[in-house]
Amino acid sequence: MALVKPPPADGRLLRRAADRPRVPLRIRFRRSRGRRLRRLLVTFLTLLAVVCGAAVVAYKLTGIPEPHPETVVQSTVFVDAEGSYLGRRGPVDRQEVPLSQVPRHVQDAVIAAENRSFRTDTGVSPRAIARAVWATVSGGTPQGGSTITQQYVKNALLSPERSVSRKAREALIAIKLDRTRAKDEILEGYLNTVYFGRGAAGVQAAARNYFDVAPKDLTVSQGAALAAIVNIPSYYEKAGSDPKVTARLRDRWEWVLDAMEAGGGITGAQRERARFPAFRFYPPGETEGQRQYLIDVAATEAADRLGITADQLARGGYTVHTTFDLALQDATAESVKYRAKGSGDDDVRVHTAVVGIEPGDGSVRVLYGGADYARQPFNDAVSGAVEAGSALDPFAGVRLDGPLRGLHGAAAPTPLRLASAYAAVAANGVYATPRTVSRITREGRTVHTARPETRRALDEKGAYAVTAQAQGRFGGQSGLAVPLAGRADGSGGTGGKDGNGAFLTAGAGGGITRRTVWSVGYDSRLTLAVALFADRPGAKRNTTVPAQLPDDPSPTGYAEQLVGQTWEAAREP
Repeated sequence: MALVKPPPADGRLLRRAADRPRVPLRIRFRRSRGRRLRRLLVTFLTLLAVVCGAAVVAYKLTGIPEPHPETVVQSTVFVDAEGSYLGRRGPVDRQEVPLSQVPRHVQDAVIAAENRSFRTDTGVSPRAIARAVWATVSGGTPQGGSTITQQYVKNALLSPERSVSRKAREALIAIKLDRTRAKDEILEGYLNTVYFGRGAAGVQAAARNYFDVAPKDLTVSQGAALAAIVNIPSYYEKAGSDPKVTARLRDRWEWVLDAMEAGGGITGAQRERARFPAFRFYPPGETEGQRQYLIDVAATEAADRLGITADQLARGGYTVHTTFDLALQDATAESVKYRAKGSGDDDVRVHTAVVGIEPGDGSVRVLYGGADYARQPFNDAVSGAVEAGSALDPFAGVRLDGPLRGLHGAAAPTPLRLASAYAAVAANGVYATPRTVSRITREGRTVHTARPETRRALDEKGAYAVTAQAQGRFGGQSGLAVPLAGRADGSGGTGGKDGNGAFLTAGAGGGITRRTVWSVGYDSRLTLAVALFADRPGAKRNTTVPAQLPDDPSPTGYAEQLVGQTWEAAREP
C-alpha cells in the first residue's frame, strides 16, 4: 500500500495568501506615509540640531584674529611749512585716522555704496554668502556683496584666498565682531584699511592722493567719489586723466548720491547742489623725485628727534611738518632747470646747490641738492664739500666760537654750513642750528615740537665787521638785477631792517680756471647761498674729479641771477 506524504504544515496558509488580492503600491504608500514623514522629520531635526550644534561650537571656538602686519603698518607723511604734501616714507601709503575726523557724509557715502544695512545688520548677509558660495562651488564668476564687516574681516584679518571654508570662517568672525565691537569701531577699521587705488590704503591717504585734502575737509561730492572708487579702485584711480574712466566713475558717483539721498544721508538740496569733483592728476609729475632730497634730510632729523630708527619712522604713521617752503623750492628748481650747460663738453657736469635759512631761527626754507634724486641721491647742498675760496674772506680777523669755530680753516665747507655761518652774521652773531622739522604728529596728536637751538658764535661787533668786509670787498662785484629784501625799507642798500645784510659773489679760481662760484645774500629775515661747481668722470669707474666751470653762460652771472630770482620768489606774498 502506497504511502501518501502529508502536505506541508503551512500549505494552507500559502494557498490562502495566494488567494488574497494584492494591495496596490499607492495604497501601501499612503498607509505608511505618516510613518515615513515622522522618520524624515526626526532625521531633519537631528541633522538641523547637528548643524546648529556644530555652528555654535565653531562660533565658540572661532577667535577674532589680530590684523595682518601689512594692514596695520603705516607710512610717514611729510608736509611743508604750510601743510602742502611733500611725500611719504613707508612700504604702504596708509595712515590711521579716528572716525571722528571723517565727516558723517563721507561715512554715509561709503555705507550707501557698499552696505546700506550696515548700521542694523548682524555683520553678514545670508543671501550674499549663499551667492558667493555657489559661485565658488560652481566655478562661476566670483561674487561680491559682502557686508562692510565681512570686507573688513577679509581685508585685515584673513587671507585673500577664495574657498568655502574661508568664506564660512569670514562669516563667523564677522558675526562675532559685530556682537563684540561697536559699529563705529568696525567702520573706523574698514575706512583705515580699504584700498582706494593710487597706492592709497585708507581714507586718509585717499583724500590726499585724489583731492590733496585731509579727510575732515572732504566735501559731500568728494566723499561720494571716494565711496564710488572702492568698487574697482585699480580702474577708477585714473579718474581725472582718462576720459572714459572719468565718465564711468561719474555715473557711479551719481548712483552713490542717489542712494545717500534715499537713505537720508543728505538732503534733496545737498543732492541738487553736488557737482562732480576735480581730481589731482595721476600719475604724479616729475617733481616728486626732486623732493626726495628734502624728505631724506627731514626723515633723518625726525628719527633723531624721536629717538627711533629710520625704518620705525617710515612705518610709524607720523606726519612730519617740515620748515620747507614748497612754492619756493619749486621756483628754485624751475630756475635751475633752464640753465644751459654751455661748455660743449659732455663729460663736464655742473652742480648747483641752493640753501635758504631763516637767521636766528635755523629753519631751512629751501634746500636744492640736485636735479634728479633717482640719478643722483647724493645731496650737494647738505653733503657736498665745495671749495670755499674767497667766500670765507669776510670772516678774516673775526673771532668765531661754538659751531663756527674752525670755519677759517675749512677749505671745502658744505653749502649748508656756509649758509648757516652767514645766517649767524645776519642774526647779529647768534648761530641757530639748521633744522628742517618744526613739528611731528601722530593720529592728530603732537609728539614733538622743535624749538630753535641757538648760541652766540660771534659778538655783534664781529657780525658787523663781517658784513662791512663783505660789502666793501664784494659789493661792487654784484651784477644782481633783483633788489634784496633790505630795499623794502626804502634805503636802497643791501642791509636788512637793522642794517646787517650784504650781497657777495666769490669763489675759487679766476677767469678760465674758475672752479667754484659762491653767491650769498642775507639780511635779518633770510640768508640764501648758491654754490656752483663742476666735475667729470675720473680714471677709475664710478669716480669723479673736479672740473672747471664752463664760461658760457657766465657762472658768476648765473649764480647772482639765481640768488636774485629765489630772493624775489621768497618775498612774494
